[in-house]
Amino acid sequence: MGRSPCCEKAHTNKGAWTKEEDQRLVAYIKAHGEGCWRSLPKAAGLLRCGKSCRLRWINYLRPDLKRGNFTEEEDDLIIKLHQILGNKWSQIAGRLPGRTDNEIKNYWNTHIKRKLLARGIDPKTHRPLSVTAAAAAAPSSRPEDQPAARSSCSPETSGACCHNSDDDSVSAPHHGGIDLNLAISPPRDPPSPSPLPTATQEAEATSSATVEETTPTRKS
Repeated sequence: MGRSPCCEKAHTNKGAWTKEEDQRLVAYIKAHGEGCWRSLPKAAGLLRCGKSCRLRWINYLRPDLKRGNFTEEEDDLIIKLHQILGNKWSQIAGRLPGRTDNEIKNYWNTHIKRKLLARGIDPKTHRPLSVTAAAAAAPSSRPEDQPAARSSCSPETSGACCHNSDDDSVSAPHHGGIDLNLAISPPRDPPSPSPLPTATQEAEATSSATVEETTPTRKS
């Protein structure tokens, strides 16, 4: 759940403050102090939002406001504080009595930034513009910014002689002309021995030899 609004917008006045409204706000705060800005408008008899009353008092009506242009001392102090605090305008305003955070922010954007640029200083880093430009143009040397090296091995051959591209700069050792791409072929199966003749085959061979010996040779 978000924070509830400080007032009903349908029953509040908008636009420029009138002189009578300023007098009522000043009189109430002098008598009772700032207090709670959410309940202050109703207590002071104003048809205004609590935020509008707070900004009107802080930026225009409080008696310790410092009017007029910024001095050179204030400019130097704002530059030093901005170098330390950055864009924390409320903290910077707390160190410049009588100046508001909104006033200092507007003055920074319209005057001091131009003054620093004219001096050749970057308003964000407070360094010379040449140094900032050189740092932006310099390539990153951090390891995480370097592109990852791609491997030339495919997933199928990742378990074999796979090497990184970073290893290409290392020269391979010389082996005297020996071919290192040799591969050991699997052993061949020995020739199977001829089967031994069975007893039946031996008997048939003996009988055929006997028949050939006993057969007479015919004369022509």
